[in-house]
Amino acid sequence: MKGKAWKFKDNVDTDQIIPARYLNSSDPAELAQHVMEDADPAFVKKFAKGDIIVAGENFGCGSSREHAPIAIKAAGISAVIAKSFARIFYRNAINIGLPILEVKNKETIEEIHEGDEIEIDLSNGIIKDLTKQKEHHSHPFPEFMQGIFDAGGLMEHIKNRLKKS
Repeated sequence: MKGKAWKFKDNVDTDQIIPARYLNSSDPAELAQHVMEDADPAFVKKFAKGDIIVAGENFGCGSSREHAPIAIKAAGISAVIAKSFARIFYRNAINIGLPILEVKNKETIEEIHEGDEIEIDLSNGIIKDLTKQKEHHSHPFPEFMQGIFDAGGLMEHIKNRLKKS
């Protein structure tokens, strides 16, 4: 996957990802229209499908609502890279098939700038900053988790496995 980097700070909570005022809908397309609205009101007008969110520590903190990763995925963001994720957000993102990469190296987050062209190899945990010609590393996902992403989420992954058995 490849896209432009969009930078966000530490502690981006689920209300900044998808504000509570839009939670009367569970329609992913409608949620996507408001993704990151309270963190950057112009975000939905700036990003392109396939772009990548890069953030600091504790991305997705706050409530346990699944709407936050759903809004990100439905908007067409291809992945989120952060120094750390709130555990519930992390699990919800995997369950819906939103690729997320946790990088413990603070320099990785600092060295990627907004607008840099990023390419991600999930299976090997490689993050390439094509703009700066620099390679960063994350822990690669185990094969079973890669299968969840490839299928588009946990439910689709399970359905595919049941069909094969």
